[in-house]
Amino acid sequence: MTPPEERVKEFRRTFSALEEEVGRVIVGHHDAVRKVLTAFFAGGHVLIEGVPGLGKTLMVKSLSQALGLSFKRIQFTPDLMPSDIVGTQVLADGSGPRHFEFKQGPIFANIVLADEINRATPKTQSALLEAMEEHQVSVFGETHSLDSPFFVLATQNPIEIEGTYPLPEAQLDRFLMKLIVHPPTSVELTEILTRTTTGTRYQIKQILAADRAHTLVEEMKALTREVLLAPPLANYVARLIAAATPGSDQPVVPEVTQYLRFGPGPRGAQAITLGAKVNALLDGRVNVSFEDLADITLPALRHRCLLNFQAEAENITSDQIVALILKKVAKK
Repeated sequence: MTPPEERVKEFRRTFSALEEEVGRVIVGHHDAVRKVLTAFFAGGHVLIEGVPGLGKTLMVKSLSQALGLSFKRIQFTPDLMPSDIVGTQVLADGSGPRHFEFKQGPIFANIVLADEINRATPKTQSALLEAMEEHQVSVFGETHSLDSPFFVLATQNPIEIEGTYPLPEAQLDRFLMKLIVHPPTSVELTEILTRTTTGTRYQIKQILAADRAHTLVEEMKALTREVLLAPPLANYVARLIAAATPGSDQPVVPEVTQYLRFGPGPRGAQAITLGAKVNALLDGRVNVSFEDLADITLPALRHRCLLNFQAEAENITSDQIVALILKKVAKK
């Protein structure tokens, strides 16, 4: 049995190597890359919002190459059907009698990029619900399990309204984090031009051994679950969620009642906790701190705090509400 100290060191080494390798092709976005990896090893999914051309697709593809895991990209469009994602039954005409066989869709991969997910209709979006939560799909009454690990990273464009369908609350809640990718600075843009307008391209190296990639990932995810969360910190997470919920028994932040329709549920608390456990391991600890929790709270709650019409009229954002909650909920 490997000592806990060695397991933590190996976790940090592998995580840092993955982060560095992806960073060789992604300019800037260091926090986004770290948060994506954090969500991956926490066992959750990620929603990324940003304008086109910021490297979101390249980030996910590079991550799959560095991990050595299978990768599929699904371009969401208004005419995309659920069967185009999960698969369907096809009539097989072989040497024997005709019969129906299940043909797998692109959802059957370790890492799935749902590109521009808000362009598909709600019916098609809902095809991901069962897969994201239960790691399985149901087609014509038959259940098909997905391989583990299974990680969905969805992107959406915030500037286009026409021809888009906002994600329903149930779907948003399936994402462990929502990340906002901002345009590059002038220095970063100069570096992007240097890297992308010449004849040389860096080839991502596979960090995890090909024959043990799946096993190593599952071991790292299991180690994350073993990190300790002391009762006072668990209580702090519960108070954060209560403070973000309109009509709760802890009305610490008046703006929550004024500007939110709904607040985060239990999945929000789980997202903060699991992300904080990864942060603790990256700091060489096997116990969560308040700082670990604070670092994850914004990406874990921003898409779970649903604004009302008054907030939209006054240009209040969910990020502002979460920042107020973090400021006013006492650490004790």
